Amino acid sequence: MILAHCHKESVKSSAIQEQFLQYSPIKFSMELEAAEFEVNFTRKFVVKASNPLVKPHILTLSNLDLLSGRFPVSYFYFYPSKPDANINIIESLKSSLAKTLNYYYPFAGQIVLNPNTNEPEIMCDNSGALVLEAQANIPLNTLNFYDLDQSLRGNKLVSIHPDFPLQIQVTYYTCGGVSITFTFDHALGDASSFGKFLLSWSEMARNKPISCLPDHQRNLRISARNPPRYHSSLDQSFVKCTMEEIMNIPTPKPLVKRLYFINNSSINQLQSQACRNGTKRTKIEAVSAYVWKTMVKANIISTSTNKTHTAMCKMGWLVDGRSRLHKRDQNPNSNMSNYIGNVLSLAFGEASVDELKKGSISDVADIVREAISKVTNEEHFLDLIDWIQCHRPGLMLSKIVLGQGGVPALVLSSGRMFPVAELDFGFGSPVLGTVCSTIERIGVAYMNQRPSAKGDGSWTVSCILWPELAAALEFDSIFQPMTAGYLQLQS
Repeated sequence: MILAHCHKESVKSSAIQEQFLQYSPIKFSMELEAAEFEVNFTRKFVVKASNPLVKPHILTLSNLDLLSGRFPVSYFYFYPSKPDANINIIESLKSSLAKTLNYYYPFAGQIVLNPNTNEPEIMCDNSGALVLEAQANIPLNTLNFYDLDQSLRGNKLVSIHPDFPLQIQVTYYTCGGVSITFTFDHALGDASSFGKFLLSWSEMARNKPISCLPDHQRNLRISARNPPRYHSSLDQSFVKCTMEEIMNIPTPKPLVKRLYFINNSSINQLQSQACRNGTKRTKIEAVSAYVWKTMVKANIISTSTNKTHTAMCKMGWLVDGRSRLHKRDQNPNSNMSNYIGNVLSLAFGEASVDELKKGSISDVADIVREAISKVTNEEHFLDLIDWIQCHRPGLMLSKIVLGQGGVPALVLSSGRMFPVAELDFGFGSPVLGTVCSTIERIGVAYMNQRPSAKGDGSWTVSCILWPELAAALEFDSIFQPMTAGYLQLQS
């Protein structure tokens, strides 16, 4: 995804800067149960900001941006047939995207390499976002929502074009349904940033004022102390790395991609079990405890390799630092809620296999709470910013995500605030919104939670798992495979 560093002499910035590119249809196919799933790409467009609010410039990444790993992040939204919707979907999306990019101008730029530091940076030159239009040969209700390996294979629902940090694919189905896939380069931001962008876009599409005025002041918001200082434990948690090392993360165990839903009643039941003994535990802590216990039941961690050492198991959680960091400038009333960029760290907990097997949901939830609490504070994020400063130039990553954790680990990301049902672009709300990585190599198993589009408290959980863990989770009735029936899709 890294491009050569360059500078453009001029950028057009007045009217809608949109370029239609001739595109030869490409057909991808595979067997999906009774039907063959084919996608024909028919057109593609480059959509630029209609009236950029800033002049072309280079946006230097913050220290925490360098911890993103440069992974592509894809969000999938599915919209059922709307026979009464009198709207040209692709034209409406293009027009509202051009307006939204006026405010989120880095998303229309390029990711380039600084020739002096070899670090990525964003050239805000209004090069544009890529929009692909495609036609599927099946109704939406025959798509395999559960086995994401099948649905993502062959670049049908998402394809990565390295010249564009933001790309969108609009796919029409024979039933009249539509799926929209949004793919971002992680250098642009994190889930909080992408969620605000998507929500702003949907508001713009419905001619509503945007609820977020984005803050792009990366190095003003995320800056190291002088002199930098950090706790020595960060040397054991994070490591400097290259893009080549990220692309070649060792994967000793095969992983599968799955999509599940968890009913609200199951979540409440787990939370009730985690809150025994008079303690209060969140739903994420309760479900984490259940998953962690299931990991050891699935026999993923070998207990026979070395009898002299206790078998250990790790679990991690992504933590957003926006509410933990305070702006260090002259305006004490400002906050980072609208900050666009990466403000993430990783909390990891470690426990013995015996401890996890014998402990109750409440016991394991206590371990979860203790592990997360170590990074949910300002001092941790200030230390992390300073640690990165001391190791620049270059990219940084968690050792465990890079496959250097020593034992199998699973990372859970909570997207409880991510917009799902709210993403109405003028033709109705989606029946499903989720995230899944298209990358083939990752050093950990991964779970990403989203609220259900039904708004009833249930969850959608996108997973990259060891097959043994997937089987163990499906053995219970808590993690249920996502189906067209659950989404109430009609042919």
